[in-house]
Amino acid sequence: MIIRSTLLCCAFFSQICIGSAGATPNPAQNENQQFGTGLVTTEWLSSNIAQEDLIIVDVRSAAEFENGRIPNSINIPFGVPFSVWTTMKGELLVESPSVAELADSLGAYGVTEESKVVLVTSLPTADNPFSLAAPTRVALTLAYAGFTEVAILDGGIDKWVGEGRIITTENTIITPSIFTAKEDKKVFVEKEYVNKNLEKLPIVDARDAVVYAGDVIEPWANKAGHIPNALSLPAPALWNTDGTYKTKDEIKTIVKEVVGDDTVSEIIIYCGVGGYASTVWYALTKILDYKNVKVYDGSSQEWVLFYDMVTTPVE
Repeated sequence: MIIRSTLLCCAFFSQICIGSAGATPNPAQNENQQFGTGLVTTEWLSSNIAQEDLIIVDVRSAAEFENGRIPNSINIPFGVPFSVWTTMKGELLVESPSVAELADSLGAYGVTEESKVVLVTSLPTADNPFSLAAPTRVALTLAYAGFTEVAILDGGIDKWVGEGRIITTENTIITPSIFTAKEDKKVFVEKEYVNKNLEKLPIVDARDAVVYAGDVIEPWANKAGHIPNALSLPAPALWNTDGTYKTKDEIKTIVKEVVGDDTVSEIIIYCGVGGYASTVWYALTKILDYKNVKVYDGSSQEWVLFYDMVTTPVE
């Protein structure tokens, strides 16, 4: 359990801030239905900030977090190559840590199997161009550990601040707990599995379209193009320019044009090193209702070490 030293005053101030932002509290937002959609609004979080089982995890850097954060939030930064959420395996970046390591870390931050986690990030910058993929990668890592009670704050800290909601530098007191992880081996697939199923399963490339086409080569994969037969569904297509997600109907249309509307059959997603792939995975499994989506964690960085890429798009 996390003990929030400012629990009552945060709940009070959140209501003041809703008024200052010109928003009217909606009783329906106090229910948990919105949490189950994969995204929560700033209004919902402000109304539910004092829930005892709710843990707000800010995945920005420690420096950004110290400069100001949402009340009651804790900081578990998403970092590359190493953090609670990421590790290296050989030369491969953005690989998931062992489930045992992850369980120990989550317990140290007071997360339990009964928690509900809201993930907070910020808009991309020149120094951190992939910030919007950080919370989806965290959600994917949590799913690997068997934890799925996760939502993302739509629009992140920037939307929260832009609406005039309260920001604090006061620490949240953390009481360590025991987190029991249950490894879900169905979340990830290996390169051999991808290679064996190139002509059998939809393989989705979540990188930018210019990278998929071979016009741009990313620094971690030195061959142009994409995995043979892969379909292009760039993760940035799912976001608006303000960092919020497009509507569920808009996302459904984008996804349907690439992989169709069969929500039961298996789909494999990859990207450069595992960030954008997690965003498409999150959209399919959390915002929509696709049941059998897997991520090739090695992604292009590993693939080019063993196999060829192609530049011919799939018709």
